Amino acid sequence: MNVSDINAYGLVIGGSLVIILSYFANLLAKRTNIPSVLVLIGMGILIRQGLNAIGLTAIPFESLVLELLGTIGLIFIVLEAALELNLSKEKMPLILKSATAGLVALLGSSAAIAAFLNYAMNIPLFEGWVYGIPLSIMSSAIIIPSVSGLDEANREFMVYESTFSDIFGIMAFYLLLGNSETASANTVLLNIGTNLLVTFILAVVVSYILVYVLQKITSPVKLFLSIAVLLLIYSIQKLLHLSPLVLILIFGLMLNNHRLFFPQWNLAKKKWRIMPSPANLLDDKRMHELHRDYHLLTLESAFVIRTFFFVLFGMTVSLAALTDLHVITEGLIICCILFAVRFLSLIVFRRKSMFPLLYIAPRGLITILLFFQIQGAYSQFAQPQFDQGILLVIILVSSLVMTIALIQNGITVRGVTLVPEMMSNDALEVDLSESKSAPEAPGDEADDESIDSPSA
Repeated sequence: MNVSDINAYGLVIGGSLVIILSYFANLLAKRTNIPSVLVLIGMGILIRQGLNAIGLTAIPFESLVLELLGTIGLIFIVLEAALELNLSKEKMPLILKSATAGLVALLGSSAAIAAFLNYAMNIPLFEGWVYGIPLSIMSSAIIIPSVSGLDEANREFMVYESTFSDIFGIMAFYLLLGNSETASANTVLLNIGTNLLVTFILAVVVSYILVYVLQKITSPVKLFLSIAVLLLIYSIQKLLHLSPLVLILIFGLMLNNHRLFFPQWNLAKKKWRIMPSPANLLDDKRMHELHRDYHLLTLESAFVIRTFFFVLFGMTVSLAALTDLHVITEGLIICCILFAVRFLSLIVFRRKSMFPLLYIAPRGLITILLFFQIQGAYSQFAQPQFDQGILLVIILVSSLVMTIALIQNGITVRGVTLVPEMMSNDALEVDLSESKSAPEAPGDEADDESIDSPSA
C-alpha cells in the first residue's frame, strides 16, 4: 500500500477514531487510576503494527507535522498552565516554594542524568544536558488530573510544582540550545540574562496591549484572532533568537490575574485599589468571559495535541528495543536518579508530606515533545547511542510507579480535565452592580483590607 492510496476521508476517519478513543481513555483513567498516556502510547504501537501489516512503513511529512504540532503544542500547554496560576499574597509562599522545588529538581536531575550519560554512553556533557532536561520535566498533563484526591495543600503544591517544571524545563531547553556555540560560561550567563530581559520587556508591553484590546473587541470572533497574533509574535521572537514562551506565560497570567496587573489609582486615598470599578481600564465582566473562553479553548486544544503526540510517540516506538537488556537497565537507572533527586528536593521543601508526593513524578508530553525537537529541528545534537526505547521505559516506569502509589493511598484520578469553577454571568452582574451601588465610606477598614490583600 502506498501513501497516495490514503485519501482525505481515511485521514478524517482515523483522526476522529483516535480522539474518540482518547476520550474513553480518560474515562478509563478515572475508574482504574491507569494514566491515559499509557493507553494512548499502546494505541500508537498498535496503529504502527497495523500500518506495517498493510505495507505502509513511513508517515508522510512526519518531521514537518511534528515540528508544527510541537510549536502550537508548546504555546497551548504554557498558556493552559499560566491560566491555572492564581497570584495572591496568601499563595505567594506556596508559589515560591513550589517554583523553587521545581527548579531545583529540574537542574539537579539534569546534571545527574548528564553525568550518567557521559559515563555510561560517552555522550558529551553538553549533549547530556540536552537529553537530561527533557527527562527531568514532570508532566503536568498527567499530574494535574491525578492529584485531585490529595488534600488541598498537597494538591496545590503538586499543581504549581508540575506547572513550573513544564515552564522552566521548556525555557531551559531552548536557552541551552540557543547558546550551544558560546565559548565561556560568563558569556552564556550574559547572553541568557540579556535574552530574558529583552524578552520580558517585549512580553509585558505586548501582553498589556493585547489584553486591553481584546476586552474592547465586541465581535465574537476574537479568540483565534489573538491566538494568531500570539503565534505571529512567537515566531518572530523565535527567529530573533529570543525566548517567546515568556510572552505566552505573561499573557496567560494577565488574563487570570487582571486585577493584579491592572490596578486603579484611587485619587481620594492616594493609593492603588485592586478592586472592580467602572473607572478601571478593564471591564470585569468581559475579563471573566475572556478567561473562561480562553480556558475552554486551551483545554480542548491541549487535549487534541496531547492525544496525537502520545499516539505519534507510540507509532515511533520500536518494540524490539524493549527486549534489549541494556535499554531496560539504563532506563531504570535514570528512573532511580529522578526519584533520588526528587527525594532530596522533598526533604527540603515538603518534609512533612513526602509520601505519596515522592512517587507522583511521571514523564509525559513535554518530554516527548522536546525529544522530537532533538530528532528534528536540532538533529545535530542527536546521539545515536541513546536508544528511544530508554525514553519509553522511563515514561512507563514513572507512570506505573505513580499509579501504584495512588491505588495504595486510595487516591482517585480525575478523568477528563474540568474547567475550574468560575462566576456565572448572572452572579458576576450582581457582584458588579453591588460594587457600583455601594458607597465607599471614608476610612472604611474593609476597603483597606481589600487593598492590602488583593483577590486574584
